[in-house]
Amino acid sequence: MVPHLVTALTGPINELEQRILESTPVIERWFRLEWMEHTPPFYSSVDVRNAGFKLAPVDTNLFPGGWNHLTPEMMPLAVQAAMAAIEKICPEAKNLLLVPDNNTNVFYLSNLRQLQRIFYQAGLNVRLGSLSNDIKAPTTIDLPGGESITLEPLIRSKRRLGLKHFDPCTILLNNDVRAGAPGILEDLHEQYLLPPLHAGWGTRRKSNHFKAYEEVSKRFGKLLGMDHWLINPMFNQCGEVNFAEATGLECLRSNTDALLGKIRRKYKEYGINEKPFVVIKADNSNAALGQLTVRDAKDLDDAWFKARAKAVGTQPVGEVIIQEGVLTNERINAAVAEPVVYMMDRYVVGGFYRVHADRGTDESLNAPGSSFVPLAFEQSAQLPQPGMKPGASVPNRFYMYGVIGRLAMLAASYELEATDPDAEVYE
Repeated sequence: MVPHLVTALTGPINELEQRILESTPVIERWFRLEWMEHTPPFYSSVDVRNAGFKLAPVDTNLFPGGWNHLTPEMMPLAVQAAMAAIEKICPEAKNLLLVPDNNTNVFYLSNLRQLQRIFYQAGLNVRLGSLSNDIKAPTTIDLPGGESITLEPLIRSKRRLGLKHFDPCTILLNNDVRAGAPGILEDLHEQYLLPPLHAGWGTRRKSNHFKAYEEVSKRFGKLLGMDHWLINPMFNQCGEVNFAEATGLECLRSNTDALLGKIRRKYKEYGINEKPFVVIKADNSNAALGQLTVRDAKDLDDAWFKARAKAVGTQPVGEVIIQEGVLTNERINAAVAEPVVYMMDRYVVGGFYRVHADRGTDESLNAPGSSFVPLAFEQSAQLPQPGMKPGASVPNRFYMYGVIGRLAMLAASYELEATDPDAEVYE
């Protein structure tokens, strides 16, 4: 069944959509030139929010784990992109080692099976090497639908990583190494490790990413002659916030207040009759904090902090990012929805809607209880004709999402270049 979207296409977003569709040749040339100078992440996914007056990314994942949600119709695009990515890195490759997270959730394991299928169809032998100490011999796990995957123990030599009787050219991480890079993955100078270790949450920071995205959005806005705020979530950052001890509170209050003030001014400029909000989350994607929606800096008092401390435990949270909240005005079957765009190399290969019936338009949908609906549209993507008024053309939402996703992917390439400890980019 094709999902029915209900989206408030009013105000600047409508003009923005029109402008982007009319500027397709200019946009595609701009991306081509950017990819001549920068190396895209091997793969990525981007959560996008469409507020009706603003369209922006709110999270960029460099170790995407939802490939099983892509439809069979999207597989040829993914296979083609995988072939292009591998050819660029290791043209003679025949073996690919996929190193997963230690997650045994059936949905995550189905994601691994889908990745295995994509690279197999791209002409590679693909095997799974587990970092788990519990995997001491090849272990087969059955999946729904009669399929299965086999996890094998990793074998490390002085300079190479592989499996028994399996020596790969390239190692693909589907593990965000948020606890820090395990030694077995370090100093692999004879093999390509993708994404690189500094892309993991052990070292990566959301604030670095959105700083790079702000730079990209400004350049893109200048290219199209538009306000980059329409595609950019503003943010502030605080270090060393501890919920258990209520330290770092003043930094959080002042930065939250300042950011809410900036959003109010933008809402006033565009005549937007909504109450601004910000989302507070760990800068390093610490899952314990979750995402907190705040509409007034006064909410951040000691009582609130102490209540939150009980929820997150006694472990210090550390660095925090305060991000402009972007509403989602999209619905599928009356439930709040947001698109997630999947990319490999520099190509958009598909995506899906994350849907949550119990969440509001200002809340994160990436939470227990969410479901997934493939990206699909009731009408074919028709490009607008010259002279058409904004909104007169059939909305091409998928292209819009793809542009925003690729801008975030480009920002990730800027980010990885800037934070590479070896100051080198994989060619």
